[in-house]
Amino acid sequence: MPLSPLDIHNKEFTRGFRGYAEDEVNEFLDQVIKDYEIILREKKELEDQVQTMIEKMNHYNSLEDTLQKSIVVAQEAADEVRRNSQKEAKLIVKEAEKNADRIINDALTKARKVTIEIDELKKQSKVFRNRFKMLVEAQLDLLNTGDWDHLLEYEVDLTDIQDQHRSDEAEAASTDSTPSY
Repeated sequence: MPLSPLDIHNKEFTRGFRGYAEDEVNEFLDQVIKDYEIILREKKELEDQVQTMIEKMNHYNSLEDTLQKSIVVAQEAADEVRRNSQKEAKLIVKEAEKNADRIINDALTKARKVTIEIDELKKQSKVFRNRFKMLVEAQLDLLNTGDWDHLLEYEVDLTDIQDQHRSDEAEAASTDSTPSY
């Protein structure tokens, strides 16, 4: 067990013949006691500081562990978010491709229908053109016949028409007044 300042103070030495000077020894022991007390006080303060540092170190080690765990959890969460984002992006791309394919197929179907309609309209226009051409040719043939010249040779006088009309009326009247049997 280490000596305490009190042990040093209470230490009694036996006196011998021609021993040390008692006052010098006592002064020296007083100085040793003071220095020893200072050293013990400093030791106690240092032990307190060491204990405080150990507690702080434990606290910081705990914080470090917590931070490391948090970093690991954050990294795992980031990885999960990245994986989910990639999955979602793939789904969006697949959906977009499906929609694009559907839109392209719809457009191709409509284009085919329009092409068929155009072909049908072309056929109908050819038929109409041929019929119209035949009609115009028939009318031209009619105009080119000699019947028109014959009509121009007729000379009809207004009095002839009036006389013809009167005779037709008289004849109609006579057939109405004739008794029927």
